[in-house]
Amino acid sequence: MTSKELFDLAVRASERSYSPYSRFRVGAALIAGSGKIYTGCNIENASYSMTICAERTAIFKAVSEGEKEIRAIAVAGSADDDYSVPCTPCGACLQVMAEFGGDDLMIILSDGEHGLNDFLPLRFSEKNLK
Repeated sequence: MTSKELFDLAVRASERSYSPYSRFRVGAALIAGSGKIYTGCNIENASYSMTICAERTAIFKAVSEGEKEIRAIAVAGSADDDYSVPCTPCGACLQVMAEFGGDDLMIILSDGEHGLNDFLPLRFSEKNLK
């Protein structure tokens, strides 16, 4: 699967977003270690702290199905159907990506491919717990 195809799946996933408060729809699509594709969307809540991002939705779906590794994740977000502006993952999502993607994780945004180190070079990991 190409980066563009994965990004297009993220755009489609954003269409299922539940975002009545921000009206900012986000979708994510990932390729797990097994090669299977998982998607997710942001799901808001009137109690804002209960909201979950699209990236974590997709990752948690994959993990709940037995996946322990993700190879690539595409993220698409927009308030007005213009997905040309990159929608960068938040810090919480980047930390979860680090747990299951590691140094080789490819993050695909509307402006191309990025490595995890581009966003989170000094991350907390299992190495800190030893």
